[in-house]
Amino acid sequence: MAERKTKGFTPRGAKRKCTQQEELPFWKTKTLEQMDKVEWESLCDGCGKCCLLKLEDWDSGKVSYTSVACRGLDGHTCRCKFYPTRKQEVSDCIALRPALVNKFDWLPSTCAYRLVAEKKDLEWWHPLVSGDPETIHEAGISVRGRTQSESDIDEDDIGDHIVTWPE
Repeated sequence: MAERKTKGFTPRGAKRKCTQQEELPFWKTKTLEQMDKVEWESLCDGCGKCCLLKLEDWDSGKVSYTSVACRGLDGHTCRCKFYPTRKQEVSDCIALRPALVNKFDWLPSTCAYRLVAEKKDLEWWHPLVSGDPETIHEAGISVRGRTQSESDIDEDDIGDHIVTWPE
């Protein structure tokens, strides 16, 4: 019996020849600027760390994370409750774009956007690697269960909530 040769079909036992481009995931072959909207959005691991309120020391420039989260953060899913309209809901929300990633030194070292910009690989717990959006929470990387909404905290007390665990 003759072997069938069809695009996308590899006969049993035969090794399919792939180009290196096909073998590597998009985050290893593209820059942030080259990614399409779906690829860009899928890079977000859902940790919620970027939604933590941060305080900057005016003298040193040092940025400290707090356990106080933007009112838009869902503390369980670690995703924005109103992502499509976040700029209207939270006027000072920063919409991350490729050109800004290297400028924001406050992005956590685990942030996939930062890792890709630094030409590093994603961690095992990233949903694109693990195939499961829960692994980031299971690995203890996300803010799940560790935050309070800014709606519940007096603005003058935010400094009392500085934490070191995001890094």
